[in-house]
Amino acid sequence: MTLRGKETVGAGQSDSVLMYFSDTMTGEVVGDTAVRNFKMINNSFAWITGLKPSAETVRIFYNKSKEGEPINYVNPQTPQSKQDEYYWFGDGFVNQEDKNSINIFGYRTYDRSSASWDFELRGVTLITIPAGGNFSKQSQVDLPLFIDLPIGKGTFGAAVYVNTKKAGAPKPDGYLYVYGVLDPDKKLIVARVKPADVKNISQWQFWNGSSWDEHIANVKPVTDRVSNELSITPLKDGRYLLVFQEDGIGAHTAIRIGKTPVGPFGPLQRIWKVPEISEPPGIIPYNAKAHPVLSSGNRLLISYNTISLDYFKDILRYPHMYRPRFFWLEITD
Repeated sequence: MTLRGKETVGAGQSDSVLMYFSDTMTGEVVGDTAVRNFKMINNSFAWITGLKPSAETVRIFYNKSKEGEPINYVNPQTPQSKQDEYYWFGDGFVNQEDKNSINIFGYRTYDRSSASWDFELRGVTLITIPAGGNFSKQSQVDLPLFIDLPIGKGTFGAAVYVNTKKAGAPKPDGYLYVYGVLDPDKKLIVARVKPADVKNISQWQFWNGSSWDEHIANVKPVTDRVSNELSITPLKDGRYLLVFQEDGIGAHTAIRIGKTPVGPFGPLQRIWKVPEISEPPGIIPYNAKAHPVLSSGNRLLISYNTISLDYFKDILRYPHMYRPRFFWLEITD
């Protein structure tokens, strides 16, 4: 997201871009096979200037205790929060109707044991940080966007499309479109709300398959086989590009193309086979998405993450395995 809230392709050329990460492995990599002072925290951030990555244009940072130990910038602090919960971040946006505040959807998450992958999501919070990134003045609001319905169980916040004139949307209607994902089958659902009303759940509307509905229980999927993080980007021809990792976790990054922000969406098309999947210790790719503000021209920057089944153990021997990877998608007119 850019500091001034522009969401157009290449907007990062003339504005600072905030990128953020959920679970973050800290420590010093020794050679390529060990990590010294290893610790995992649950969130970190990066400021990016310009469109060419370098040591000068990308500054990755995380919070530290008085003793210099890595700690989170953002922890659950809402009335519904419980002990030992932490945030897994969804998508976010800059709210130009709220003094350009930084807003991130956070999923309250709990580890049921020390084993890898044994966690549960318990709720959704909107985390608001003043413009510029003063984390000490953050606020958090619980929103009832965690749902368990006959069609599936999941959360809203997987992607945000800011369809406003100020953000540079080509067909602005003044709404935020907030996407969610339900299991099983990674079904995509959609809600919308005006930016000024984002913290007021009574102003949210949910796509019921044919119209916007005030009742979240009436929401209906618009497509499936997506991932828990994804993106939607307007194309020059008026259509919308949905980018995701096929079935959430798997070898292929994929797209669907929609006629509107709620579809109908076309068939799944594979655009990238992850080359790292054959690397030790058994790479698992997940959660692909596009980054239009860091893109330019007809080239769209896309990332995906990689992990392994036993990542707490494997990271100590393969310290480069757990990180985002990037590639370019060429889009022809």
